[in-house]
Parts: sequence; C-alpha cells; structure tokens
Amino acid sequence: MTTDVTNAKPPRAAPEQPGRRGLLRRALSAQAMQIFFVLVVIVLIFSALAPEAFLGFENFRNIATNVSILSILAMGMTFIIVTAGIDLSVGAVLVFSGVVAALTMEAMGGEGWGTTFVGLVVACLSGTAWGVFNGVLVSKAKIPPLIVTLGSLGMALGFAQILTGGIDVRAAPEVLVDNIGFGRVFDKIPVLVLIALAVILFSAVLLHLTRFGRHTFAIGSNPEAALRSGINVDRHLILVYGMTGLFAGFAGLLNLAFYQTTTIAGHSNDNLNAIAAVVIGGTSLFGGIGTIGGTVIGVFIPSVLQNGFVIIGVQPFWQQAVVGAVLIAAVYVDQARRNAAVRGGGGNKAFLTRWFRGSRERSQ
Repeated sequence: MTTDVTNAKPPRAAPEQPGRRGLLRRALSAQAMQIFFVLVVIVLIFSALAPEAFLGFENFRNIATNVSILSILAMGMTFIIVTAGIDLSVGAVLVFSGVVAALTMEAMGGEGWGTTFVGLVVACLSGTAWGVFNGVLVSKAKIPPLIVTLGSLGMALGFAQILTGGIDVRAAPEVLVDNIGFGRVFDKIPVLVLIALAVILFSAVLLHLTRFGRHTFAIGSNPEAALRSGINVDRHLILVYGMTGLFAGFAGLLNLAFYQTTTIAGHSNDNLNAIAAVVIGGTSLFGGIGTIGGTVIGVFIPSVLQNGFVIIGVQPFWQQAVVGAVLIAAVYVDQARRNAAVRGGGGNKAFLTRWFRGSRERSQ
C-alpha cells in the first residue's frame, strides 16, 4: 500500500486549474465592474440633468463614433501596457501613416476602391514598420520603452511634416469618405463603429483566449519566468509593438476617411488619451494585469464626460480635470491592490512564476 501511494502521480493539474483561472477571472472582473460602475454613474448624472438631449439615440451614436479611432489605438496600447511597456508614439504614427497613405493615393489619382486599397496597405505597412522599430529597440537594444517611443514620436511626426511641408494633405477618395468615414449600415449604425467593434473583438480573443495573449500576460508579470518557461520574450515584444503600430497605421487611414484630411496638428494628445483609457480601464502600469473590456470602458469615460459637459453647458475643459483625477485614482487603486497582493503571498509575479514552473514540469 505504501509503495502504491508513493508511486501514484499526484493530480497536480486538477487543483491548480480552477484556483488559477477562478481567482484571476474574479479579480479582473471586479476591476472591470468597478470602472463600469463609474461609467454608469456618469451616464445617470447626465441623464438626470439633460434627459432629452443626452439619452437620444443620435447622441449615443455620436459618442460611439467619436471614440472609434481612439479605441483602436487603445487596443494596441493595452497589449503593450500588459507587457509593462509604454508607447508614446501612437498618435504620431497615426499621422505619419495617414500622410504617406494620402500622398500615395494622391499620386495614383485619388479615386476608386483600388486606390483606397493601396492606401490601406501603405498605411498599415507604415504603422507596422514604426511598431517593429520600437519593438526591436526595446527588446534587442534594451532601451527603455519610454525613451524609444518618445524618440519615435518626434521622428514620425517630423517626417510627416517634412513630407508635407507642415500642410495637411486632402487626398481621401470619395468612396473612402462616403462608405467608411460617413457610411452607415441600415442608415443608422456608422461603419466606423462597426470597424472599431471588429478590432475590439479581435483584440479580446487574441489577448484572453490564445497562447499569444497568455504569453503577453506572462511577460508583463515576470519576463524572467516567461523566458525560462520557453517563451521567446524578444520576439514576442517585437510582435506586440508591431501590432500596435499596425493598429495605429490602420487608424491613420480611418482618420483620413473621417476628417478628409491628414489633421497633422490634431493628434498631439492621442498617446496620452490611449494610455489614460487603458489605465482607467484597470490595466496595470506594472504589467501582467488587464482586460480589453476594461479598456473599452476607459475609452468611453472621457468621451461621455465631454459630451455631457457640452450638453449641460459646462466648459469641456473640466473633462480633462476629471479624467486626470480618475487616472490618478486608478493608478493609486492598482498600486494598493498590488501591495496587498504582495503582503498576502508574493503577488501576481510570484504566482505566475510558480505556475510556469509547474507547467514546465508537467510538460516534461
């Protein structure tokens, strides 16, 4: 009997799996629900103050349209911040990609779906190139992401101004503007909103249901443990930054479709707005924790605030003050949660370190 008990294989996977997934999901759901409750309170306040103007379908459609492009930038930013990185260049990459796409389409004649498709490819490739550039410097050269992306911000915006002489390019094909920028499905739902929703769903599946997403969380939680578990950390970081650049390039074409011009001077705060949305949505600046759903809520909070302030006659500048206060509060809550986790048993990094070690042992 003793020999049988000693030689029996302990059921390691069964006890660990429910605890790991259950506790982690509850923690993330609680964080997302907290910020969702804040959004609900904001909506209820404005609904009580101006029910007819604020609660109309047209108003909510305008809010959704206004956040469409920013939400695409925020999706890529979520992946980067989950890896404990940062990207200050997304707004400049958006501008550069839009400029290159506009100049290309202008050189081709500026009309037709063929021209639009070429512009899409050029914008996405331009954005991806900047993202890969950032990723290589962060992963291979070991330069801090803050410095790398701050430098690429200046470079991308500078090259965009060099190419145009600082003057906006108006070269959006009519089919792009009519069908994408101002197009609607069933004459009600903006195409921009549907495109943003598709990017959000893709990002949610990629981050939460795939190996790529698990590796992203692992790198943000403990890059050393991720490396020892067999993850190619450098390659993964390049892919994450490259994907973020791809999203920024795609957003550049959508921006061109909506505004019908490159709006070179109109995106100086895009990087900060995307970072604020991600952090307000519960993604930790320290890495390893985050949800796409939380980011979506974080994107809507500033837009709803600005919209509500305009409707009730309050200066929209108050929106910046409120968002700043919410951002500081979100970082404070995240820091307090992490400190409590450390006091309670090593924190998220130690937990995932133990989990990867166990996973590696089971695979062997």
